[in-house]
Amino acid sequence: MARTTQIKRKHMQIARFCRQYLQLEPVVDFPDGEYLCDASVQETLYEQLFSEDIKNPTPPRYQLRVLKELVKRIEESIEDWNQYGLSDNLYTRLSHLLSLRLPSEADAAQQKCYVTYHLSLLDQNLGVGSYAHKQDPDQQGQEEASSASPDEEPHITLLESRNLIAASGTTGLRTWEASLHLGQYLLTHPSLVRGKRVLELGAGTGYVSILCAKYLGSKHVIATDGSDEVVANLPDSLFLNGLQGSDAVQPMELWWGHALVGTEEAQWNGGREVDVVLGADITYDKSVIPALVATVEEVVELFPKVEVVIAATERNRETYESFLSVCAGRGLEVVHADFPVPPRSEQTGPFYNDQMPIHICQLRRK
Repeated sequence: MARTTQIKRKHMQIARFCRQYLQLEPVVDFPDGEYLCDASVQETLYEQLFSEDIKNPTPPRYQLRVLKELVKRIEESIEDWNQYGLSDNLYTRLSHLLSLRLPSEADAAQQKCYVTYHLSLLDQNLGVGSYAHKQDPDQQGQEEASSASPDEEPHITLLESRNLIAASGTTGLRTWEASLHLGQYLLTHPSLVRGKRVLELGAGTGYVSILCAKYLGSKHVIATDGSDEVVANLPDSLFLNGLQGSDAVQPMELWWGHALVGTEEAQWNGGREVDVVLGADITYDKSVIPALVATVEEVVELFPKVEVVIAATERNRETYESFLSVCAGRGLEVVHADFPVPPRSEQTGPFYNDQMPIHICQLRRK
């Protein structure tokens, strides 16, 4: 039993480190030294994170920063150099990165980069933390940790501009915490979107839309945004997740507050119904809330049975109160689901800020 626990702990630490690294987390949890000195662990980390054969590599500056610290920790963990050593592959990769003429911090911030989000709630082989399997008691208590590569684990990979704000004041070129939290909510309540026709407002990078189409069995997803640039980037996100050419997801430009019916077509979206409306981090700007709620209200009028679920990060209480007030004025009741952000120590992927509340709101006609 003690050995099984030790093996499980090792696999958990390796998996957590790999997932944080692939998500480009600024702070990663390195495995303990007793595991890092193991040659097989070092080769696993090289193959999954630092090999030149990786399809969607992390930015070189990020690789270098993490690899330098990893090598340092490996060397510090080795007491007997006759028994243990540093992987030739890791050392060679570090030497190569050190020899490169890397872009400055400012230039690197302008570049798009691959970000991979692990979907731990879908990984049936990893019993890490009570939160990960809260939705399915039958999966609790599993003894074996996953040894699958990141490519084999359920994940969403996106090409993001993590330090840029898109045109027109939008922020749709990176994935924000509310999208990740809404994704977790949907993963624990899959019946909400399974077999349903979904409309996402402010889709941004497409994380939620891709999750619904690829993993949660939605019948059809319309991924909308008000930014031309953001909508133009959605096909790249679909391609990275094997949804290119698929009828499962349809990118579309949609301006909040603009009439859906009576403009270009007599029936919006060709008369096809919508069962569920989703939105994540779309209440951050007080000035656009009236237009947002007006669009939600119009969708509810067009499709009276539609369910509306919005994930709202409360960065500013006044802005959030404005959202609640506008909803009330439009005759929409806001019902808060009991779904708090899990402590970061319990997160197993995706990883996101646990210091700001993120509300899961269901909007209903009073």
